[in-house]
Amino acid sequence: MDSYSVLYSSAHRTGLLAGFQRLRTERKMCDVVLQAGGVDFPCHRALLASSSEYFWALFGETTAERLAASVSLPALTPEGLDAILDFLYSAWLRISKETLPVVLEAARYLQVNAAVAICERFIVDGLSAGNCCVYANLAERHALSDALEAANHAIATEMRVLLQENREDLLELNIKSMMDVLDADEIPGVKESELVELALDWLDENGPLPLLKSNLLLSRLRFGLVASSDLPNLSHKAMSTPLIRSQLTRAMEYHGSAIEKPIRQSKQTTLRSSTSRVLLVGGGSNPDWPEQQVMTFDPRTKTFSCLQSELPMRLKHCCVCSIGGFLFVIGGEEVKDWFQDGKNSVTILTSNKMWRYDPRFDQWEEMDCMLERRSQFTCCIVEDVIYAIGGRQSQAQASVSLASVEYFDMTLRSWKKGAALPNPIFGHATTVLDNTIYTSGGVQGNHASILGSDSSYSPDHHRETSKDVLCWDVTGNKWGKKASMTIARFGHRMATANGYIFTLLGMYEPFCDIEKYDPDSDNWTRLRPLLNGSFNYGMVLMPSGNLLVFGGRRWSDGHEVIVKTVLEYDTRKDLWREVSQLPNGTTGVECTLLATPE
Repeated sequence: MDSYSVLYSSAHRTGLLAGFQRLRTERKMCDVVLQAGGVDFPCHRALLASSSEYFWALFGETTAERLAASVSLPALTPEGLDAILDFLYSAWLRISKETLPVVLEAARYLQVNAAVAICERFIVDGLSAGNCCVYANLAERHALSDALEAANHAIATEMRVLLQENREDLLELNIKSMMDVLDADEIPGVKESELVELALDWLDENGPLPLLKSNLLLSRLRFGLVASSDLPNLSHKAMSTPLIRSQLTRAMEYHGSAIEKPIRQSKQTTLRSSTSRVLLVGGGSNPDWPEQQVMTFDPRTKTFSCLQSELPMRLKHCCVCSIGGFLFVIGGEEVKDWFQDGKNSVTILTSNKMWRYDPRFDQWEEMDCMLERRSQFTCCIVEDVIYAIGGRQSQAQASVSLASVEYFDMTLRSWKKGAALPNPIFGHATTVLDNTIYTSGGVQGNHASILGSDSSYSPDHHRETSKDVLCWDVTGNKWGKKASMTIARFGHRMATANGYIFTLLGMYEPFCDIEKYDPDSDNWTRLRPLLNGSFNYGMVLMPSGNLLVFGGRRWSDGHEVIVKTVLEYDTRKDLWREVSQLPNGTTGVECTLLATPE
């Protein structure tokens, strides 16, 4: 067989369509006339049949239209048919926000799938608060699944604006879109009570609905996010069904559970916020005067904002943690200013108080106090139980360090004593690995009096800093010892990531160094040091396994400098990078992750 080549010309395809378009424009060789809305469109059967499943069937061998001189299409508008014919003859689709409905109707009716796909892409790319409801209805009517999903997501994202400016469009939404939106995990800036009101108004506008559909719609509301005082006022005939009444009852029971709220979380009580933010509690630009304002950091946008309500008191050296979408602020030193005898004075008192913050209603609540007052201690979470470990407290003008451990189990509703440490300790760090608590460093024994209430540099303090690492399986009743760190540390941090424990920085030189603990080999490995270390910084472990470090203080030319940088440490690659800047230099903050309303 002789060899040969097969070559392709895209110019021929383009020229072929251009030729057909010229024939159509000049009305030459046209063998059928399509009619819509009283307007005639001379066309070529062969091109129509080869481009559309509808026309292929219409001009089949056994149909009455096979040889008809004209075919009426009463379901289509002249504008829609003209746009689709232009597309068939040129591969270019003329489309705008105003003509989209008729063009899509014609494309779907004539089964021109390529044109339908273009219309769907037009919807997805052009979504905004002004058109997302209209586009959602259009996508639902024509079964455009991708466009419908995108439009429903846009409605949830823009709900705050829609409720204020386009409420009528929301009331005209199709039921599938309304259900999907009310099922969304993120509806920023909107209170649940507003969504309840919207759902009831939508039912009034579009009802009456069958009981099943009404229940399906209302069951997507999160009644646990509605204030208990407002729940009894939700009166509507659709709310009287057994299913919805049971959900309202569970919401009231949740509100009445008080202490147990964090461990009684469900979808009905979970904030509509898919991303947790970093909360920065305490601390500030002055080490001796902590701020009451709680800052938040959004890891997605790398921006800062503040909670509406402030911390009930000024605290430093406290501990923070989060359980079930609640923030807990525990112990520390209460800093108060007094005006007495014409002078301002500041008093510092070691605290045993525990405050709980509920972001659902922006409320602080004082909980059961710890058994002991604690400052410069650590806390951690094991299976929704809070553990407070060591620390120090002021007694009779002196500071005494603590070996005691206590825990707060919300099912027991109070603080209980845990296994005491072998020695009193403060300024240590704590983390949890496989339900085992690890502590490291700090100052052991009763040496707390050498520092007073400040955490500034002290050579005497440095001599007592420990390398020891202790561990406690909370099912047992005593602490064990693990391999010591390579560096004695105080005021450092620990974190568990990717199955390893990391200890970072600290109060004294060398405070730039980092090391990693392998629990399988019971061994520490020195990692790459940070070029400019700091102390009294805040740190949080991200879901990715990376660590974020906020502010702190460092030594520069013999002076302390307050740091503004936000650093990210990649625990897998052993790399640091700067990701943001704090609004102001900040030191002494405590950090945790928490979902908050936007």
